[in-house]
Amino acid sequence: MVAAERISSAAMLRLLATLIAAGCLAACSSGGTPTFALTAASVDPTYWCPGGANNAPYDVHATIAARNGTGKPVTIRSVTALMTLASIHGSWLERVGDQYDAGSVSFSPATVASGSSAKLKLTIPSACTSGKYAGQGSSSADYSVTMHVVTSAGKFSITAANKHQILAA
Repeated sequence: MVAAERISSAAMLRLLATLIAAGCLAACSSGGTPTFALTAASVDPTYWCPGGANNAPYDVHATIAARNGTGKPVTIRSVTALMTLASIHGSWLERVGDQYDAGSVSFSPATVASGSSAKLKLTIPSACTSGKYAGQGSSSADYSVTMHVVTSAGKFSITAANKHQILAA
């Protein structure tokens, strides 16, 4: 009977190991908690500031990829943008690290459907100042752009993968 008990114990251990493996596989295969996420962002790469411009307004266009893995639509309530001066080439009015808070920006769409992805399109107000172009060397500045998005699923922030460059005289 000792052999039968050993077989029974061995069979029980195999069954237990199989159940543990199946449980791990199920846990690892599940998508986890469904979430809303901002997955990528980009901004217009370059803007040529007109010669002689003095705080001239212009728009920076941005896109944000959003994924809604929740079971209900997510409403975009507001979007703001912060531009941080990352580098300067030539002379510039501001210094590296200075920030420009663009405040509220226009965006669309206002809703991301349940279980879908969308590309949010943003228009960020900005302005530039430039001397007159007269064959002199030009200057430029690169800005890192971070967007803050308030949704019905919470608050999110994402920084554009590329920089926004302003070229001036």
